[in-house]
Amino acid sequence: MKLDLATCHQALQARDTRFDGRFYVGVSTTGIYCRPVCPARTPLAANCDFFPHAAAAERAGYRPCLRCRPELAPGLAPMDAPDRLARQACARIESGALDEAGLDALATELGVSERHLRRVIEQATGATPVELAQTRRLLLSKQLLTDTVLPIAVVAQTAGFGSLRRFNHLFQSRYGLAPGALRRSSASIQPDATPDSITLRLSYRPPLAWTALLDFLTGRGAAGVEAAIGERYVRTARLGEHRGWIAVQPDLRAARPQLQVMLSASLLPVLGLTLQRLRRLFDLDANPQAIEAQLAVDPRLAPLLRATPGLRVPGAFDGFELALRAVLGQQVTVKAATTIFGRFARAFGEPASTPFAALTHYAPRAERIAEAPRQSLIALGLTTRRAETVQRLAQAMAGGELRLEPGVDPEATLLAMQDLPGIGPWTAHYVAMRALGWPDAFPDGDLGLLKAIAAPNARALREAAEAWRPWRSYAAIHFWRSLSSGG
Repeated sequence: MKLDLATCHQALQARDTRFDGRFYVGVSTTGIYCRPVCPARTPLAANCDFFPHAAAAERAGYRPCLRCRPELAPGLAPMDAPDRLARQACARIESGALDEAGLDALATELGVSERHLRRVIEQATGATPVELAQTRRLLLSKQLLTDTVLPIAVVAQTAGFGSLRRFNHLFQSRYGLAPGALRRSSASIQPDATPDSITLRLSYRPPLAWTALLDFLTGRGAAGVEAAIGERYVRTARLGEHRGWIAVQPDLRAARPQLQVMLSASLLPVLGLTLQRLRRLFDLDANPQAIEAQLAVDPRLAPLLRATPGLRVPGAFDGFELALRAVLGQQVTVKAATTIFGRFARAFGEPASTPFAALTHYAPRAERIAEAPRQSLIALGLTTRRAETVQRLAQAMAGGELRLEPGVDPEATLLAMQDLPGIGPWTAHYVAMRALGWPDAFPDGDLGLLKAIAAPNARALREAAEAWRPWRSYAAIHFWRSLSSGG
């Protein structure tokens, strides 16, 4: 967003949750930067500097507030950055792209020069790519020091610092406080050993239709891999060689809108990536009030928005898992697709040991399905043609020809998916909507959407949907919700 000083200060005075995570305010008299929702007394406008990113505030010499905790702020939604390249690059950096490789590798991946990429990111965020990555690691370590009892050495390693000495020096020099002092101020007691699980929090901009989101995820979910237990979402997770389990539910005791996340300690080496994937899965970086204000102009959508405010576009924890589930769901009922996925999980996923009886397996990896005899796929209940589609999808993912994650070019990915046999526009847009987090994806041939607005054909639906740009995915979710609830 373009930072208008008057608008920012007005949002700060109102503690407007719509702007939480969309800008940060540095207070010159204290040297501290805050979220717009900080409960502290509002500073005078003359003492405020506004920044588009936490890294920009830290670059200017400000330290994060201990009250409003910038590390818990929602992130930017895909449409918030005006430049597509900046959106893609920032999404990749937030996912840890610079932790293992340098900026040159990221620039090559995005097809631009390193110099151009650095300039674009700095214009969009006010910070360099390296500063973005460094602030991401520091704020994660701050969250771990405050909210967990992990030993400081484990915190440093989990946050991505290769050296404890380097971590201590950088934390002290940047935040003016030693890690141990912050730990003591949070009243946590450091144990002798790492616990079996940790609990953290993820913030969002309200409202959040949690029950509706949970219904969608688990109603179309992956049997044995994810489930709902009351108001709690649980799933297995495998990232690289790391395996574990996750449980998420609303934090009803928190003063601010937050989800409580419990996860197994086995996922600590990939904690940053795990939290980022959860943010995408639950669409926590969306700005629902802004989205719904635009969509409410359409009289067909207005009553649906009032019925379920804060309805999000369900994302995907793993792109291949979501795409596989979408292909298995072609031309069969939701229940049948769930059953078939359960067979795939048992045949190609590894058994999982978790505290939850509903979680029995990790999701199948693309590599295993890519190499499997096609007859073994047919034996699980697929037609020959559907088995070919599944295997070609798995081969494209395993070979790196197709990537299904936020930060990739959505138009190019849509075309790449439709080049695969058996994947048409509906499946491609559905996967783009959820796996890529693309808010303007729209499966215009969907029979439910045609019924919801009484459109005679896909062309009429496509024309009607022009008024919903760039939030067509949110319009689709609301129409689907109305059909499933009988509205």
